Amino acid sequence: MNRINVPNPESDSFISNINIEQLIEIFDIMPDVLFWIKDDKGRFMYTNTNFLEHMGVDYPNQILGRTDFDFSPAHIANQFKIDDQKVMAGDIIDERLEMNNTKSGEIFWFTTSKRPLLNVHNVAIGTYGTSRHLEKTSIALSGMDALKKPVAYVHKNYMDNISLTELASVTHLSISALERRFKKYLNKTPIQFINGVRLENARRLLVETNLSIATVASDTGFTDHSYFSRQFRCLFGMLPSEFRKEYCEFNG
Repeated sequence: MNRINVPNPESDSFISNINIEQLIEIFDIMPDVLFWIKDDKGRFMYTNTNFLEHMGVDYPNQILGRTDFDFSPAHIANQFKIDDQKVMAGDIIDERLEMNNTKSGEIFWFTTSKRPLLNVHNVAIGTYGTSRHLEKTSIALSGMDALKKPVAYVHKNYMDNISLTELASVTHLSISALERRFKKYLNKTPIQFINGVRLENARRLLVETNLSIATVASDTGFTDHSYFSRQFRCLFGMLPSEFRKEYCEFNG
């Protein structure tokens, strides 16, 4: 049954008097969540404590007013910028698997959600979002231990032809049980996860090397160049050639 939103003066008055800063401070007590707010220029306007730690800074004034390009590798920061522009235009990102770097410089996997930040006139004035460190989150999830081995296996062997039978055997599960656990804990099928790992590595190769796009596809486990391009556009919103061109133009 659909809910109908009926104007309620008492509720509207109550909401309008809420101290927003007090409300968003709730993210400081969520141990596995990174939370941020950016303006329309991609500058950080607010972050929770976990985000500061993730970025390797101690105080908010070390990050406020700065952008992802001050903290992340250029190819990753460039994707964040593209994401922000699309989100402000109306796109929604829900629990997307993506690669990011920690303060130590190591690359890890996160699940990220983003939304447009609207003013009282419903005009987009920025973005906000959350990310969860996949490995830290997995520790807190009952049953996730069964996915650590296949996840690590994919990270190590993404460039090879990984079958579901092979992946299931790593954890001594049936294919159906493996699929259920991936869907439950990562909200993805094993194939979607494998493709996500491959595409993140392909994105890195597109900016770190001069390899042809066909070679990048092959080196990251895609045997069909057209399929690779379609999957890349589906995840990142542009073709591999467009991504490389935009990166090169941005970085001179």
